[in-house]
Amino acid sequence: MKALLITCLLALWLTAASAWMSGPELRHRPGSLPNGYISEYLKSRRARVRRLSFTSDLMSGNDSNLPTCLLCVCLSGSVYCEEVSPDMTSVPLLPKETAYLYARFNKIKKIGKNDFGDTVTLKRIDLTGNMISEIDDAAFSKLTLLEELSLAENRLAKLPALPAKLTSFNANGNLLKTKGVKANAFKKLTGLANLYLANNQLEAVPFIPESVRILHLQDNNITEVNTDTFCKSDNSYYLRLSLSEVRMDGNPVVLSKYPDSFTCMKVLPVGRYR
Repeated sequence: MKALLITCLLALWLTAASAWMSGPELRHRPGSLPNGYISEYLKSRRARVRRLSFTSDLMSGNDSNLPTCLLCVCLSGSVYCEEVSPDMTSVPLLPKETAYLYARFNKIKKIGKNDFGDTVTLKRIDLTGNMISEIDDAAFSKLTLLEELSLAENRLAKLPALPAKLTSFNANGNLLKTKGVKANAFKKLTGLANLYLANNQLEAVPFIPESVRILHLQDNNITEVNTDTFCKSDNSYYLRLSLSEVRMDGNPVVLSKYPDSFTCMKVLPVGRYR
């Protein structure tokens, strides 16, 4: 009798899922969705997940065994897993063709070296607002196409190795100190344009690649800068023209004490000058 009940429930679930995934609302391409659409769709999706979760209880007694595209929203290479209920505590198993992952505001605590190993098509990962305190140094090593990575608002004290193709990296609102950021952490990121390291505990400015245009270092513990921080002490003709925004407000450093440190820049850093 129980086996028959499970079979019937699965048939109902597959019928509903088929109709759901082929609906007109999924004909939009990522990036062309109306404003507010994703938010409302996520709410609707989570409500349906809660109604269907009892089938998993019957089969395994564990909601976490539900398929990723039932717990999350899968749209033509994009996976949206925001504020998942029941709590998502680890990176879900992703379809191999996934290019964009949004898993914000969950309770993911750790990223292992194999969590993204089979999803080499990833171009953007957003893990903002989780509880991540540990990332294996090889976690992103196979993601040669990854361009945007956000680890903002987590509990990181140490940065892992980062993919060389990144154009945007966000680690705002973590627990990073200078010793947790390797000297060459950003050195090989020759295409990096946006670097966000605000609201951490950094004592010094890390190496900044030539390509960076926007740099946020506000609200750290930076106490000084020197002529090699942004410029080159051995080249008085050097110009760093890419940097168009540098924020260092909320740091102990008094920038007016280091006037020769900004001669190569077209803009002065925002920060304390008195």
